[in-house]
Amino acid sequence: MGHRHSKEEILEGALASAFEDGLSQLSFGRVGKRLGTSDRVVVYYFPSKEDLVGEVLFVLGARLQTTLAPMFRSKVPDARALLRAAWPVLARRDADPVFALFFEAAGLATAGREPYRSLVPQLMEGWVVWASEFIEGTAARRRSEAEAAIAMIDGLLIMRQLAGSTMADRAARRLMRTD
Repeated sequence: MGHRHSKEEILEGALASAFEDGLSQLSFGRVGKRLGTSDRVVVYYFPSKEDLVGEVLFVLGARLQTTLAPMFRSKVPDARALLRAAWPVLARRDADPVFALFFEAAGLATAGREPYRSLVPQLMEGWVVWASEFIEGTAARRRSEAEAAIAMIDGLLIMRQLAGSTMADRAARRLMRTD
């Protein structure tokens, strides 16, 4: 007997549920209800909540990387140059819900809640490794600059979420200056 929904459809339903209700409310039952199917169908494809949350976060990250990759046509010299290249895409209103979910996951990780406590550090490491590929220099320098870039970007994006785009854009302009 086949399932009425594919793994990809279940994952899209989980993403929609996370955007609507937040990651903390993501459950097999909510995803099943959204898709008009049993929570057992969701469990068939994602045996644990960690699997489901991990896939949702992985898809969000992969989509964001796909969106950002064209901004990095050539390697940049440092963290500020990476920020200059990325900020126009990251600071778009349509990116805000993605970062709201990421920062929710980060907050849940900080509070020690699983599966976030295990998943978010892996995501951060993945972002640093990915970003380091776009920076010039030795491996150690690329990593150091990527860590600095991610720290600046995350700080600006948290500011954007909490205080609004005007303050975040003003801070970004200051951080991107080369003087």
